Amino acid sequence: MKNIFVKTKNVKAFIALATNLKHTQKNIPKMGLVYGDPGLGKTNAILWWSLKQNAIIVTAKNGMTTRWFLSELVADLGETPQYNIPALFEQATRKLIEKPQMLIIDEVDYLINESRAIETIRDLHDKTGIPVLLVGMGVVDKKLRRYKHLFDRIIDIYKFEPFNLDDVKEIIRTISDVYIEDEVIEEIHKRANRFRQIVKILTKIEHLAKSEGYTKITKEELGW
Repeated sequence: MKNIFVKTKNVKAFIALATNLKHTQKNIPKMGLVYGDPGLGKTNAILWWSLKQNAIIVTAKNGMTTRWFLSELVADLGETPQYNIPALFEQATRKLIEKPQMLIIDEVDYLINESRAIETIRDLHDKTGIPVLLVGMGVVDKKLRRYKHLFDRIIDIYKFEPFNLDDVKEIIRTISDVYIEDEVIEEIHKRANRFRQIVKILTKIEHLAKSEGYTKITKEELGW
């Protein structure tokens, strides 16, 4: 199986949203939100984007406080974190003004109940003018609406959806080491619409192909 990044429809929409944030004019809010169920490629997309565009990713954790969040951000920006929140905020804003970078906050759901952290994200955006992309799960869009001043700054929202047949075909054609006929791909699509599920099925198929010497896979070889 090839280790290749696949641009599904979700990824293409994400790239369009992130590009729009990056190129939004000055004095216009530059916050975006991407959300959806696990296994649809959100994390891989933001990792790929961060490498391509030199963005900063901070992944929120269960129980993360404002100071914890700022400490991780400051460390990622290459500085030794100070102890108190005002000093950490000053460090972060200074570095982001000196070298503007998109800030991506993954698993933002973990910060929803830490109101000071949410307001700090808004303040970082306002003071530095950098694009800020929030990434979360299921209904995070609804949860964030309670923070009106932050939500009003979100100019674009995209929800990652389960893979359609074209996505599954693109994934398999791109990463598979063995040719898999369309009828098999259609069956895989019926059985799986998450990337991990698809990879799990594909791994079994490739093991079978290798052990039996198959150069292509049809339903007959699989007994489907």
